[in-house]
Amino acid sequence: MSVHDVVTALADQRIDVIRLSYPDLIGVDRGRDILAHHLPAACAHGLAFCRAVYHTTPRGDVVDVAGGLDAGLPDVVVRPDLDTLVPLPWEPGVAWCLGDPVDPATGLPCPESPRDLLRRVVADLAAAGLSAVVGPELEYFLLDRDESAPGGWRRYADVPGNVYTVGRKSDPDGHLTRTMRRLDALGVGAIAGNREFDGGQFEINLTHSPALSAADRAWRFKAAIKELAHAEGRLATFMAKPFNDSGGSGFHLHVSCTGADGGNAFDDPAGPHGLSDIAHHAIAGVLTHAPAMAALLNPTVNSYKRFGPDTLAPWLIDWGLDNRSAMLRVPPERGPGARFELRLGDASANPYLAVAAVVAAIVLGVRAQARPPSPLQGYGYDRSRAALLPMNLTDALDALTADTALTEVLGKDFVTAFVSYKRDEIERFRRHVTDWEFGEYAYHL
Repeated sequence: MSVHDVVTALADQRIDVIRLSYPDLIGVDRGRDILAHHLPAACAHGLAFCRAVYHTTPRGDVVDVAGGLDAGLPDVVVRPDLDTLVPLPWEPGVAWCLGDPVDPATGLPCPESPRDLLRRVVADLAAAGLSAVVGPELEYFLLDRDESAPGGWRRYADVPGNVYTVGRKSDPDGHLTRTMRRLDALGVGAIAGNREFDGGQFEINLTHSPALSAADRAWRFKAAIKELAHAEGRLATFMAKPFNDSGGSGFHLHVSCTGADGGNAFDDPAGPHGLSDIAHHAIAGVLTHAPAMAALLNPTVNSYKRFGPDTLAPWLIDWGLDNRSAMLRVPPERGPGARFELRLGDASANPYLAVAAVVAAIVLGVRAQARPPSPLQGYGYDRSRAALLPMNLTDALDALTADTALTEVLGKDFVTAFVSYKRDEIERFRRHVTDWEFGEYAYHL
């Protein structure tokens, strides 16, 4: 359809506002609302945004990243991707559209653009005759306002022991069913959901699809969950570990590849464990580059508080057959269902960067024809049997910059911008006096 046909179709649906949005470096949805009759101009010329929005912290400060402050805060131009246009089920008269940013001086994608980064990495995998298929699983905490609680929020329906339960026992206000219906109407591919391990924690699984589509849907899912919670006066957070007395929220990725014939390239009944050489190369690539990948899949200072013994979060570099104590688990399905589940990521990760990191590692594993070690046997978390992942953001960023093969695939300009932005986060945290420090020292010292 031409853009004019789209405008006509929107008018027929009584939609008069287009919400154009795009992800910044950390996955925050930035954007602008457009009156529908101005959509042709937005498609032709784009909408101007300050490039430094990519370098803006959650507290609203601008980090000095190359191409932003040093260049005088220039523009990027964002054009609507009309293939992503969808009505917002909970906001009548509004349709949601993803946008793609370009540098107006060169006409090329902005190097910080997570969506374009994933496109480039997917193209590298396609050069090897493969396409990645990804199924995201995300956890989050739902919070109710409570001025007496630390930070002003308490966990919704905070009753222990309700892991893997549904219904009003663990969800007295019907949050999950109401949210899943709205997600289904939005078309993000929500399949199933449940109350997770901790009070107020939920998990919703999304269907499998090609890598870019999966990242689009996961990103829209996160934005939608937060929007719907705000509309109810609640807060939904994908923060890795928001509470000291509970576990964290994961972002697991189920990944397979299809070959030129469209079949599952990971399946081979005659191969070791029923897996093909391609599958073993992919697993080896992820294991090899896992330290560097941690910077993108565990991207905050808080992320590493989710790691450690008895957390059920992976903090060692290993893989296993249907073993949830491994960083990379191969579920028991074979044939069309052959895949691996990467359990490394936490829910704060930008979906585009998380998927791009995994696909890049697969590219490198396939190129190197790498083979993984023997799979983990029994319960993991034994440092004598596996190498340790980075245990803080500084070490993860160091691992990323040291992994020249991975940074080459991801793009040096992107990695430079991401690392600069994240090192500023670390410095701001180091200067901040925490509640723990005050409680530990103020009275006695």
